[in-house]
Amino acid sequence: MQITIFGLSVSSSWGNGHATIWRGLLRALSRRGHHITFFEQDVPYYAKHRDLSHSSYFEIVFYQTWNQIQSRAAHALDNSDCSLVTSYCPNIDPISHAMMNSKSKLRVYYDLDTPITLERLRRGEKVEYVPACGLSPFDLVLSFTGGRALDELQWRLGARKACALYGSVDPDIHRPVAPSSDYASDLSYLGTYAADRQVQLEQLFLEPAKRRPEKRFLIAGALYPADFPWRPNVLFIPHIPPPDHPTFYCSSKLTLNITRSAMAEFGYCPSGRLFEAAACGVPILSDSWVGLGCFFEVGREILIASNPDEAERALMLLPSVLLKCKSAARARVMAEHTADHRAAELLHLIT
Repeated sequence: MQITIFGLSVSSSWGNGHATIWRGLLRALSRRGHHITFFEQDVPYYAKHRDLSHSSYFEIVFYQTWNQIQSRAAHALDNSDCSLVTSYCPNIDPISHAMMNSKSKLRVYYDLDTPITLERLRRGEKVEYVPACGLSPFDLVLSFTGGRALDELQWRLGARKACALYGSVDPDIHRPVAPSSDYASDLSYLGTYAADRQVQLEQLFLEPAKRRPEKRFLIAGALYPADFPWRPNVLFIPHIPPPDHPTFYCSSKLTLNITRSAMAEFGYCPSGRLFEAAACGVPILSDSWVGLGCFFEVGREILIASNPDEAERALMLLPSVLLKCKSAARARVMAEHTADHRAAELLHLIT
């Protein structure tokens, strides 16, 4: 198949969870013989922090303005078996218009940020990456979030057919590797700063760090404010390139996952970080949300904490307990949540 994608960024993972998801999925599709072109607006923020400028698995087309590549995009769309545009993609209206007026056999909208989209719509805000025409013109709407969010995409935005396509992991990249003293920690957290995660971060990470000054805590991610309440035993790394994520995870005795509030409210919202950490063979401590048990068995494959006491208890678990947990989680990911699994699901939906 010829697949044409218009998205936020596949070239930079800086403050952008879309990139690593796309890289694994497109690599899996390419291995199955499909040809993908990814159009990405070349904005300064991502250009400054670019960690993938080209790929042997798919073509990246950078552009400055829509007018600059309008003809090329139209040609690509006319020759596409499937065309796809994502949430947070710039130029959403002209791109959607071009898709609808092309000879593309199937037109798809993929919302990788569904809870944020729906939360903003509930507040009466204009969502700049939702086409002015809504989602009814698309043949298929994919969502990074399942459950009741799919129903809401239909009645709020007119999606005719809404299906979940969850995150995944590329096990060729995320796998057990040797640890590094640079990333050594008793509890790590990898994630871009978000205000709606701050309460959970304080409860499940910073408060345990306060209670256990003898232990080492590590945060890695972009956009943390200058007034963030750091502690002496909490280390900070502004950005870790995707190739170093396995080393980061494998240097942790335990890693923390925190779900953004809108995602937790809807449930059925597994972060790609969950699958990456599990594939690397590190025990995971997470907040709880509806549907989590569909992806990992709570207590056996993943640990849950809702307050500082529970997080502290997880820190004190015996190594043998953590070993069983991480082994079970890795086995689950390899059986159900790899990029190859998601590629197969996507192909089933679009063919």
